[in-house]
Amino acid sequence: MIRSIATVAVYVEDQQKAKEFWTERAGFDVVAEFPMGPNAVWLEVAPKGAQSRLVIYPKSMMKDWNQRKASIVFECDDVGQAYETMKAAGVEFADEPKQMQWGTYATFKDSDGNEFLLKG
Repeated sequence: MIRSIATVAVYVEDQQKAKEFWTERAGFDVVAEFPMGPNAVWLEVAPKGAQSRLVIYPKSMMKDWNQRKASIVFECDDVGQAYETMKAAGVEFADEPKQMQWGTYATFKDSDGNEFLLKG
């Protein structure tokens, strides 16, 4: 049976710029980085200790990348703290965290304009 999400692909223009965003701004670690042709690498990033990982995949290698949109929710213990830390590091948020019956959430964008959700 399925136990967990292994990877989710995020399609980007510039892998190194995306790597910088996810490691320096969002606080993720590089989990894997292997050559994948002359101008690309297989790049996986993840929060410290997480089982699930993001594959930062170059749009240039995926003809239908614009048909494939990432829809990813990151669960956190404290959305407010994650929001403050990431915002201080230069991450763009759509708004301040919102409280709903199911929990707190905040929407942010990466350096390629992909939207993600923090949920707690």
